[in-house]
Order: sequence, then structure tokens, then C-alpha cells
Amino acid sequence: MSECGGHLLDAAFALVRDADLYRRRGRVSDLIGLIVEVTGLEASVGEVCKIDRGRQEAPVPAEVVGFRDGRTLLMPLGKLVGVRPGTPVEATGAALRVPVGEALLGRVLDALGRPIDGGPAVECVARVAADREPPAALERRRIDARVTLGVRALDALVPCGRGQRLGIFAGSGVGKSSLLGMIARATSADVNVICLVGERGREVREFIERDLAGALAHSVVVVATSDQPALLRIRAALTATAIAEWFRDRGGDVLLMMDSVTRFAMAQREVGWRWANRRRRVATRRRCSRCCRASSSGRAPAPPGRSRVSTRCSSRATT
Repeated sequence: MSECGGHLLDAAFALVRDADLYRRRGRVSDLIGLIVEVTGLEASVGEVCKIDRGRQEAPVPAEVVGFRDGRTLLMPLGKLVGVRPGTPVEATGAALRVPVGEALLGRVLDALGRPIDGGPAVECVARVAADREPPAALERRRIDARVTLGVRALDALVPCGRGQRLGIFAGSGVGKSSLLGMIARATSADVNVICLVGERGREVREFIERDLAGALAHSVVVVATSDQPALLRIRAALTATAIAEWFRDRGGDVLLMMDSVTRFAMAQREVGWRWANRRRRVATRRRCSRCCRASSSGRAPAPPGRSRVSTRCSSRATT
């Protein structure tokens, strides 16, 4: 057997090994905030599922984030308009993957890697996992080469090396985005990957057409505006990082810029706060139901270290 035929056979075996041989489906049972509870769904953490929204709307993707009482917990990557109790949910069998390739240069993408600039569909070389493991500590090369940012003040006072991180901190409206545009136009890097997290919708076009200008031809812009769900804002940063790593693995000098890391952290905090708040409400509801059942039977639960004084439910106080 030729070497080419052996590679094709290995690829075919890999496809058969990784294929889902049956459809795994469930149904929506509860929806609170950003958490969708699904019953009867077999899926793993990080797997992407599709929530049906009827014939008139496209399914909305959602990511598995945990389990509780035999139910699968999902967080949507889009709007949940049209979702109701009993809505079918189907597991895709794979984690979120984003398209990569040279065709991404000059394009503006959303948090899932889909073009939003009105151009043709992206002809990707491959799809890579959005949430990749970082290189091991001893596999990272030392910072021994310099990259020119193209701004004389930065190159003179804070010279940047290849592989180095650089943070720019300032108040709103003082020119951080304009500075990023200057760096993108004048840097010595081969490719710019720019991630706009939590920007106002009206500011995206202004940044691309005014600040980025002629640098768009060798740049990839990933956008998640402030009106989109927090999980999409988080995914935008991961998508941009995965695209930058693909160009890096091909030997290119890549400059990854994010505006801003603060809004990325705020999106993570929002997701964590909603998750904690939901668990607190569930725990309060359970305490409330136990208290009410005890009151209806003529017995009130005694708090630790206290006597049974009142039979009223204390859900208001605990909430």
C-alpha cells in the first residue's frame, strides 16, 4: 500500500472512531437567567448542543457547563427567544471549533468565527478547538527577539519582545483604541489579530474604518459587542487566541491585541455571578419548601442552636 493510501485509511479510521452513531437528544425543563436545564441529554462538559427554536428560527448553540440532579446545564451562545419548556435539544458530539486559514485575513468575524462584514463565506483550511491548552512551561521559547510596534514612544520606553505581554491602562476616551490602530498599521508583525470585547456597536465600524484603515488587509478582527451575551464575549477572546495561535504555529509573527481585557474579565464575572446567584436561589427555594412543609404539618424546623419559635417561612430574609 502506498504512503498516500495509508494516510487516507488512517483518516477514515479516525472519522469512524470519532463519529456519533446515534443522535443524543433531550428537552428543556427549566430556564433561569443564562442557565438552561435539559433532561434526558447525554453530553460532556464543553460539548456544544443545539437548542431548537422552531421552524422560523435557526437553532441556537449552547455549551455544556455542568450537571445537577440528573439534568444537564447549558449556557447559550446566542439569544433564547422562542425557547419554551419541552424544546428539543440535540448534542453535536464536539466542542466549539473555529475556522482558520489565510482566507481570514482582511475579514471581520463574530465570536464563533462567522463573517459579519457582508463578504463571502470563509474558505477555511481547518477547524481548531477554541479553548486550547497553553504550551507547557518548558516548551516556551525565551524572549530574545524584538518586535517593533511602530510607535516611537513605546519602542523607546517599553520595547516589546516576541512572546511578551504588554498592558495599556487608561481611562475611557483617552485614545487606547486609537493607539491600537496605530500599532496595527505600523508594527513589524506579519499578522494582526484584533479582538473587540464588549465594544459599543457604533464604535466597531468607526474603529475598522478610521483607526485600522489600511492595516485590515493583514489583520483579522473578532467582534463581540456589549449587547451580546456574556458567554459570547468570553468566547470572542478564545476565538481570537485560537486564530492567532494557528498563524503562530505556521511560523508567522502574530500580534494579538484585545480591547479590552477588563471587559473580558467583567464578562467572566457576570457568568460566575449569575451561576452563583442561581444556586443561591435554588438553595433558598429548597429551604423554603422544607420550612413550609414543616409548618403545614404543625412542626417548624429548629435552626441550629435555637428553639422552635416561629413557623413562618423566612424566604424573604434569606433572599
